[in-house]
Amino acid sequence: MDSGLRRNDIGVLERVVTLYAIYDPKPGRPDLPVAVPESFSWLAALLPPVFLIAHGLWLELVAFIFKLVALAVLADYIGGDAAFALYLLAAVWLGLAAPGLRRHALGWRGWAHRGTRIALSAEMAQLEALA
Repeated sequence: MDSGLRRNDIGVLERVVTLYAIYDPKPGRPDLPVAVPESFSWLAALLPPVFLIAHGLWLELVAFIFKLVALAVLADYIGGDAAFALYLLAAVWLGLAAPGLRRHALGWRGWAHRGTRIALSAEMAQLEALA
């Protein structure tokens, strides 16, 4: 039986779809499931405070502010270019670690990990989780 998919079609799908971790709210709460994408977060890398505030990662925000203050103080000793390079390294790390930070925060708040879904978008993963 022919599925209608060719080798190139599967390659395109692999580049388009994303793996999402699905979390259910605490029992008794009317919230929808949350789909956390397992991919690099550009928002976390480019605007770390906005990402941290948007997802309620308050302890991580305090750590980020502390890191900025430390880099500003150390810039006199290690040089401005080195401080900027360390900031860029930390921003890239945060972009890579963003899904793990969100999953940990949801688990800490009592959300239950239901499983994973492969979908084209977070909304599609949520809809599949509701079905």
